[in-house]
Amino acid sequence: KFLLELDGLKSVNRRTYINGGERVENSAEHSWHLAMACWAFAELLQDNYDVPKLIKLALIHDLGEIEAGDTFLYSGNRKDAHIEERKYVKKLASHPGNTIEDLAELWDEQEDGASKEARLLKVIDRLLPFLHNINSQGRAWQENNIHKNHVLKIHQFVQNESAEIYAWFISNLDYAVDQGWLKSS
Repeated sequence: KFLLELDGLKSVNRRTYINGGERVENSAEHSWHLAMACWAFAELLQDNYDVPKLIKLALIHDLGEIEAGDTFLYSGNRKDAHIEERKYVKKLASHPGNTIEDLAELWDEQEDGASKEARLLKVIDRLLPFLHNINSQGRAWQENNIHKNHVLKIHQFVQNESAEIYAWFISNLDYAVDQGWLKSS
């Protein structure tokens, strides 16, 4: 029953389009993609990341969405989304079939963003939907009336974590505006 409970993440649809706009992804697909991307970046950056921990953080980071649903990245109530998500993660952690002793603690760690693994996770978690928007010619941005200043605000913290990644982000952000995929103001 615990494994079927986890399977519920496949039913949570996001607003991010995959494969250039083919369809929206679900949160389970996103979590897998995030885990792989974090692993790849940890290898690239060679900063002594605890890779098994990083992958665990990525795999569990959206578990709260099984009950709380996905909160759109640019939503006004995004800052409170973690409250309902945390309630569900606590419930999941106490499930009789759960054998992952530190499930709730790991979820809290990724939410708080205190460890270097959690900070990398947060950077990559923001960059993947951005990358998908670039690949789909801004489809989700256009459908949700997103402006450049929205995207800048949500990604601002990346500048403090990685100047190189932030420079890539800014370059692609400007490209999206130039292409008309994202409104300039």
